[in-house]
Amino acid sequence: MPGSDPLPVLGLDADDTLWEREARFHQVEARFRDLMAPWSDEEATDAALLATEGVSHVVTSTMLRAIQTGQPLADLLGITPEAIGDLKESDHQRATYTPAEEMNADHEVVKEFLTDPMAMFSDGYETFRERVRSAFDSIVEVNRGGRVAAYCHSMVAAVYLQVLLGHDDPFAVMTDYCGIMRVTASSSGIRTLRSVNETGHLRHLG
Repeated sequence: MPGSDPLPVLGLDADDTLWEREARFHQVEARFRDLMAPWSDEEATDAALLATEGVSHVVTSTMLRAIQTGQPLADLLGITPEAIGDLKESDHQRATYTPAEEMNADHEVVKEFLTDPMAMFSDGYETFRERVRSAFDSIVEVNRGGRVAAYCHSMVAAVYLQVLLGHDDPFAVMTDYCGIMRVTASSSGIRTLRSVNETGHLRHLG
């Protein structure tokens, strides 16, 4: 009876929906977050949306911020996330972490970068590039036929993108902060870049 159940069940079927414009899709996605607000916060709703992707495994770097970001999806799927040391950020030896949006021109990280951009690679750029490439190759090898959500860091994603595109300059192509990159991997070694910098899940942040 209406009003008798404080936890109503909402059933949705979007399999046959054809979105003619990406912008319209993101508008509907944002509206869905609003509708779910009484029962779920935005982070949990986004995790639920991502769960429809058919993810079979979740990996993160060993750094806390990546682990915490991947945990909601892992919890929703009932998966224990796998922490991989080779996915840690380029400046993993730095003692403190400051989000990019909190930095200004006077921040020590910005000053160091302007003086020597390559200093952001704690272990050296070539070593970092090789461990990132090797890490993703290993993920592909042990998850054949599966779909993996990898939670890592901006420079990890950017350098892997450069590997895929054949760039040698670590700053030639950059990924968006908190963006999603999709790659299809074949056991033959072929990697197909499907999308870069998906940020629709961030639009509700303004």
